[in-house]
This record gives sequence, C-alpha cells and structure tokens, in this order.
Amino acid sequence: MSRTSATSVPVFKLYGETTAWPTPDLIHCESIPERSRLHDWQIKPHRHGDLVQLLYVKAGQAELEVEGQINQVRQASLQIVPAFSVHGFGFSEDVQGYILSLAQPLVDTLSAALDNTPLTHAAFYTLGTQKGYVDELFDSIVQEYTEPALGRELMLQSLISALLVWVARRAQALDCTQTQTPDRGRDHLQRFTGLLEAHYRTHRPIDFYASELGLSAAHLNALCRRLAGQSALQLINQRLLLEAKRSLVYTAMTVNQVSDSLGFSEPAYFSRFFKRGCGLTPKAFRLQR
Repeated sequence: MSRTSATSVPVFKLYGETTAWPTPDLIHCESIPERSRLHDWQIKPHRHGDLVQLLYVKAGQAELEVEGQINQVRQASLQIVPAFSVHGFGFSEDVQGYILSLAQPLVDTLSAALDNTPLTHAAFYTLGTQKGYVDELFDSIVQEYTEPALGRELMLQSLISALLVWVARRAQALDCTQTQTPDRGRDHLQRFTGLLEAHYRTHRPIDFYASELGLSAAHLNALCRRLAGQSALQLINQRLLLEAKRSLVYTAMTVNQVSDSLGFSEPAYFSRFFKRGCGLTPKAFRLQR
C-alpha cells in the first residue's frame, strides 16, 4: 500500500464523501463489499475528522493500514480506527464483513461509562474463539440498522455499547494502549471535541475553546484544519447542524422550539443558519424525511 504524506491526506466523512454527515443518525453501518467494490477493493489513505470506525473482517483477506501500522488479515479480525487517524485498506474480492462508523458525539456518550475509552487509539484484534460472539453482535447491529422498528436507536446504542465493552476488555487484557506514541495534536483535537459536545448549545467563541485547551485560537484553528480538514468554527457549526437535523427528524418540536433548544437568539437566525448549512429551510428538511 503506497504511503501518503500527512499534508496531502484527504479528510472524508465516509469513503469519498466530503459533505456533511449524510444522515441524522449518529451511526452508519454497511458491508465491506458494498463500498469497496466501487473502489476496486482498495481504499486509499484518508482520515475522518469527526467519526470513529470499527472494521470487522469476518472472512477473506485484507491489508489494513492505520497510522503507518500494517496488519495482514487472514482470519476474523476487528480493526479500531480512531478519529483523525490516517488509514487505508485493501481487500480480497471474497471479503466478508462490516464497517461500523460512529459519529464522535455518540462515541463520547457511550464511552462516558467506561474508565478508559477503547476508541482513542488504533488497535487490531484477532477474534479466535470469540468470533461467534462478535458475529452475533454485528448481525444484530446490521439488522437493527437496516430494518427500522420501535426503539431502533435505543437498541442500536445498547448493541454498540456491548461491542465497546468487548473491545475495552480486550484492550485491557492485551494492555495495547501502553505502546501507543502520544500525539499531542490529536489529543488536543479529541479534547476539543469533548468540550464542543458540552458547550455547542451555548455558542461559545473560538477563544473560549482555545483557552480551555491552553492554546491560541490560531493554533487551534491550524490543528483543526490539519487533522479535520475544517476550521474550528466549521466544526462547531457542523455539530449544531447535526443536532438541528436530529431534532427535526426525531422529535415533534416546532422549528421555534428547536431554535431555542440550540441557543439561537431568534428563529429567523436559526433558519438562515440551517439553510446555509443544509441547502433547505428547517421546514423543508423535515417534510422531505
């Protein structure tokens, strides 16, 4: 697999997608062949600024490169791809498995109950005798994801929580995080996303986040552009836009109520913000869902 310099690595939302997160869901799940065959089974090096991926190779062969570490897959394995990490994949045409993408807000929520989140460092696990258990988890996740039913979001979060606990236990058993080389830039970005999750509704200025991180606003913006492909303000606006979409799709709140819940001073300002980011008014977006 050819190497790509950090400055030329594209930042994608999903494979090849550079627009906003494509769904109000905080989860995206698809089979490895579904996307990879469109790219001749080779996914070029890239990074994601605001999502974590769990890649499950159930059968077949693969070459998985994450942050320069290459793993050759010849048996059922699970690869953790943290946010901001450069990664690229190559698959055999008979590959079977899934790619589970989790938006950072969901990762932060689900990881809060764990003392040490298992998704902040790249890790590779062969499954061995635990393949059956992981198979069942992914099969259930895929079924819930593709066949919407009552309590879908709660069930998905429960299943993914079980998967994260499994990963955390494997990480603890292998003590794999101890060998990771610290990346201060990525650590700053992860702390920024955590602060953003806590404060995005209050429309804090960039200087606030920079001060909390012990950085200058210019340094924070440079880190965001380098690792996430967007400015700090763009990341803040994307988080607000995502929550607005979710409120419009999954709640009965009026547009005015959504505006208030997201800290906008007036509904007209919220509507302009939403249309600028989505291309539709809040009402039109709700009607098309």
